[in-house]
Amino acid sequence: MGSQTRAALKAFQQREKLPATGNLDADTRTHLLLETPAITNYTVTSNDLARLQPIATTWVGKSQQTALDYETILELVAEKSHAHPGYIRSLNPGVNWSNIVAGTELRIPDASYPEVTEKAAFIRISLAGKTLEAFGAQSNLLVHFPCSIAQRVEKRPVGELHVSAIAPNPDYTFNPEVFPESPEAQAIGHKLMIQPGPNNPVGVAWISLDKPGYGMHGTPNPEQVGRTESHGCFRLANWNAEYLIKLVNIGTPVLVEP
Repeated sequence: MGSQTRAALKAFQQREKLPATGNLDADTRTHLLLETPAITNYTVTSNDLARLQPIATTWVGKSQQTALDYETILELVAEKSHAHPGYIRSLNPGVNWSNIVAGTELRIPDASYPEVTEKAAFIRISLAGKTLEAFGAQSNLLVHFPCSIAQRVEKRPVGELHVSAIAPNPDYTFNPEVFPESPEAQAIGHKLMIQPGPNNPVGVAWISLDKPGYGMHGTPNPEQVGRTESHGCFRLANWNAEYLIKLVNIGTPVLVEP
């Protein structure tokens, strides 16, 4: 039980018109009852195995790859089930993760999203809470996501922005000027094109904002979401960013609050 879980509980309680304590009390438990089992089975396929490839550790190496896909089956199934790899390991104690073959049965959380029935009327980002929430036309909460914000205070825009472009499975242009702290970036001295994939620096979804250089996007490191570490953009877990692009339109307001 950490700050992100408490924030999610509080958002759920507010939506259900319960006391917004952020604690898992008895009333909240009764509203969290599931209609289907929380755990399901997943069968590893030959297509899953064919996707795997090592990811280069340098920007030049990444730019030479045909895609930035998953490196391991553990990474793949953890992302499919919106879970930490450590939790997937705990659900499958007898699995040899270094020797996964097609047909291997795994236990994973059943973490599918509902179909989109309503577009977001606006998005609210809390810099203090490190959260992103989307609301419907009646100000009803559609989603609540943890997000990372800029490390430097002057890189955190406050006020009303708007969605200006939407790109599923985007490529990424590496600009050394954005990474002055990186000796490698300064040695390269020119832009590089990085191919799409879940290990792309902006993950599997990019949503541009009408402030140049800013956007909401995925990340290859979901366990780091909810921190103060980005260069200015708002980072989400890949699965959340991928769902968010289904909720927004060009022009959707994005309210960034202190």
